[in-house]
Formats: sequence, C-alpha cells, structure tokens
Amino acid sequence: ALSFPFQIGTYVEKFFASELSGNVIDLCPVGALLNKPYSFTARPWETRKTESVDVMDAIGSNIVVSHRTGELLRIIPKMNDEVNEEWISDKARFSYDGMKTQRLLCPMIKDQEGVLRQASWEETLFTVAQKFRETPAEQKAAIVGGLNDVEAMVALKDLFNRFNSENVCTEDEFPATSDLRSNYIMNDSIMGIESCDALLLVGTNPRYEAAVLNARIRKAYLYTDIEIGVIGGHSDLTYDYEHLGDNAKALDDVMAGKSTFAKHFLAAKNPMIIVGSAALHGEKGAAVLAKVQQLADKVRSGSSCDKSRKVVNILQQWAGQVGALDIGYQAGTAAIRKKPIKFLYLLGADEGKVTKQNLDPSAFVVYQGHHGDAGAEMADVILPGAAYTEKEGTFVNTEGRVQRTLPAVPPPGDARVDWKIIRAISEVAGKPLPYDDLKQLRRRMAEVRLFF
Repeated sequence: ALSFPFQIGTYVEKFFASELSGNVIDLCPVGALLNKPYSFTARPWETRKTESVDVMDAIGSNIVVSHRTGELLRIIPKMNDEVNEEWISDKARFSYDGMKTQRLLCPMIKDQEGVLRQASWEETLFTVAQKFRETPAEQKAAIVGGLNDVEAMVALKDLFNRFNSENVCTEDEFPATSDLRSNYIMNDSIMGIESCDALLLVGTNPRYEAAVLNARIRKAYLYTDIEIGVIGGHSDLTYDYEHLGDNAKALDDVMAGKSTFAKHFLAAKNPMIIVGSAALHGEKGAAVLAKVQQLADKVRSGSSCDKSRKVVNILQQWAGQVGALDIGYQAGTAAIRKKPIKFLYLLGADEGKVTKQNLDPSAFVVYQGHHGDAGAEMADVILPGAAYTEKEGTFVNTEGRVQRTLPAVPPPGDARVDWKIIRAISEVAGKPLPYDDLKQLRRRMAEVRLFF
C-alpha cells in the first residue's frame, strides 16, 4: 500500500516520450495514472459508449467512444487481436478535442466582395447545382482527402459520372494502378508480422506513421528471432535494426546479398517488405515500386520461401485512401493540374495539392468538410459535413479490411452527413442519384466492389 508521502510520477532523469503513452492509463491497476482531459468530467456509468473505428491513420484501430448529451468525452481502445490488440495511438486517444474547434457549422457562399457569408441550405445547393450543370464535363473535377468514408466518395463519383465526367482523384499520390488491389494494400495481415522472420522497411517510419503497427513489430522483435532492415532515414524505432541505406540503390544491394541482413532476408522462410506510401510519391515512385517487386520475386524464387507468398506490403498513411482506390478514384492530382478546370469539388481535401493558381481564373471551388482548413480558404461555397464520430461510414484499412464507424454524437449546427449533401446536389441538378437511404447506398457500393 502507498503511504501518505509517496507520489506516482515519471522517472525524473528520463522523459516519457512515446506515441503510445496514453495506454498506461488503461494499464494502471489503481487508477493513479489518469486521462487528464477526461478527469473530473464524468463517471464511466454516466456516459454512453459507441464502438467505432479510428481514422487518424490507416491501421483502423478499433475504439470505443464515450459521450454524454452530444459531447465527446473520451476514446479508449476496443480489443481486436487482428488489428490493434488492446492498443491505440495517442493521436487516436486524444485528438477528439479537435472536434470542438474550428468547425464548419453552416453553409457559406462568397459574395461579390470575396467575403464568405452565411447562407441557407436551399440557396447553397441551388448555387452549386447550377454551376455544376453549366460547366462542361472535361472542365470539372473532384479531389477527395484522406479522411473520407466510402459512402461519400461513391456518391461523389456517381454524381460526376452522371454528368459524364471521370475527373475524380485522391490528394495522395500513388504510382500503382488501382486495377490490382495487391499493389496498394498490405497483402499479409498485420498479425502476420509476428510470424515473419525477416522484415524490410522501405521509406517508412512506422513509429509515427502507424504507431500500433510499430508496437506489433517491437513485440515480434522482443519475442521472436525476427531480423529487421531499414532503407530510409535513421530514426529511433524502439527496436534494433540494420540500416541499409537511404536511397533506391540500397534495394539493389539487398538483391545482391551485400549485407548480413540481405543474406538473411534472401534465405528467409516468411519474409515481409513494408513500403511506406510516401516513398512512392513523385516521378521516382514507380521505379521504387518496381524494384521492390523485383526483390520480392527474387525472394520467392529462393528455396525457403513459399512461391505463393505475397511479400510486398504497402503501408498507407490515410484512412480513406484504400477505399478511394477500391472504388476507382485516380491517385494523385497531376492530371487535374494539367487541365483548365473551371469547377473544382474538394471533399475534405486540405493538403493544398491544387491551388487557385492551378485552375482557370474563373474557376468555381466547392469545399465540403467538417473543419475550416486550407480547402475552405480557397472555396467559393462551403458545405459543412460530419466528422467520423458523427456518422455511419465505411473505411478500408491499409490491409484491405472493411470496417465501419458509428455515430456517437450528432453533427454540430447545420452540418449534415456527407453522402446526403451530395445526394441533395444531384436532386437539385436534375439527375438524382438512385439511393435515398444508407441501405440503398451500400447496395450500390456492393455493385462497385463485392466486399462492401
């Protein structure tokens, strides 16, 4: 038992720096380590709990959202051995407080003086639908950000297709064709890391890109004989590894067996390559992916490895990226920047990949999202949408696993669920989409991809 003079705290000489630090709250057996934002706000039995999925990275950690009277109070992990076990990242646990600030609460239209003013839904929908109808198919385009649910993206793509436009793309770049799903997902499972005997990380820092995945790698490092190699920058990954280089030439060296790790990797029974999606950006992305595939083919041709094993695994950074590629969105905005676009629809796209300078001077920009960010700044019309804690949505994680969020609280102000906004635009534009409720929309999703 603890007597009066004792206090519990972190070790004095070493700062507790961890992207998984919040999990000690769940581990503490006596409740001495507390969730500071949640402390003294509510008792657990006073709150309602909604099971959902985290969208702060592409792992899709299972979570439980605690809420009361329309207010988010805390997020804790939900056990799922196949995805996140009992862990969640600090970003997943503590980011919910951002749902209260800088929210888009009402539709807005830019007036003649260039100032956004509050408007009614009727006026806003009519303005968007009129501009959408008037713009030729080849001069309108849509860009989706990384946090969108599949329902909204299917509805947006259907809307553009009804007006004979195929100019729909994701903000995040990717060189591989979306016709081959194996080119943009983890082909092995997250659990498969524990049975892997040689792991090569290419152009990724999983500690910060996917903290829960990195914890799984550390677990394998501690309890198995896994050998780990890294091609990319030096960083503290919380486990030992052999640094092989920081450019594509290092892949050639691995194929040639020029290091201790390379020899072990080429002879491995269950090898795995995890490639960060950021390593595949830019002009050299396709060449890097081709070299990785070449290395995988060489490993499979060895005597130890199963010939049918999928060695290459892509670690995506965004929760909505795999879903977007699954339903036929083009990866990257390069094609759009080359066209004289006069109508641009931004669905939660805030990375600034396309700016006003890339568009026709008379271009009309619509932004639909839940926070006032870079996309909203360049918009002529703003349509307030719902965050992932406020709607029922489908997300596909980096291993291709289909999961669904559930609404814990209602959208604030006049914000609406995203797919319903797009459905309303289609109605006003004169070509209504053929679904009126979520059940019908998900039937449509299953037509696009059976696994939905």
